[in-house]
Amino acid sequence: MARRSDLKKSELPGWLSTMLIFGTMAAVVVMELKRPLRKEREDKVSRNMRNATLALLAAATVGLAEKPVVAPLALAVHKKRLGFLKLYRLPVWADLMLSVLLLDYTLYIWHYLTHKVPFLWRFHRPHHVDRDLDASTALRFHFGELLLSVPWRAAQVSLLGVSPLGLALWQTLTLVEIMFHHSNLRLPFAWERRLCRLIVTPRMHGIHHSVVRGETDSNWGTIFSWPDYLHGTVRLNVLQDSIDIGVVGYQDPAQLTLGNVLAMPFQPEIKAIAPEGRLLPVPRTALAP
Repeated sequence: MARRSDLKKSELPGWLSTMLIFGTMAAVVVMELKRPLRKEREDKVSRNMRNATLALLAAATVGLAEKPVVAPLALAVHKKRLGFLKLYRLPVWADLMLSVLLLDYTLYIWHYLTHKVPFLWRFHRPHHVDRDLDASTALRFHFGELLLSVPWRAAQVSLLGVSPLGLALWQTLTLVEIMFHHSNLRLPFAWERRLCRLIVTPRMHGIHHSVVRGETDSNWGTIFSWPDYLHGTVRLNVLQDSIDIGVVGYQDPAQLTLGNVLAMPFQPEIKAIAPEGRLLPVPRTALAP
């Protein structure tokens, strides 16, 4: 049986994290080529280069601004037994499971806020203006959004009472899952229809990246889909071939150069009328191919 002292470990075994993250990326990229879900609209090489640069800036921001704050905080919270999860002496497995579930749920709330609070949307918009959706989109976040998320991440850890190991496990699973659900991977329909009841899937998250307002305002989950089912924000009844990916005012590729994307939060948003939604004869929770 695992000991409670194991929760003090600041990281998962290096080989396991590496295998999960890079293995997922490699598998997803290969499968995207073999079984694409949506047609691509931009040149893949230039777009991936742009996304890789944004991803490197985001990773540097996490390493320099988030990790030095959040990692020591998780250790202090664990040692002093602070936060919700420390109200009871939970077994290690229960502590880790609840850490992942609660961190994922509070990330659902943060994601919702990044769309609904205008100042936060300025920095989240660079993620959504990508006109295609694949594994590279999962890593392209504006460095400013990562900076703004540090206080929220610190609050998650301290209020929930998350251990270093619980934090590391959630971070690894989150990275793996966002690469999966952003991917342009066409899973067998019968598989995905069942899988989306548990975790966020490519068809499910593709709807969230639609230019249609009623579709963007749905499917806020990151790892698990239960927060969307709980709050009635799940939407699955949209045909993937009918989805236009991106933000309605940013459909011109000339607007989406690396320099423009980096400057985007500091410039007025290009206003355009977004479609409100579409009426379909099947329930919102019925997955469409």
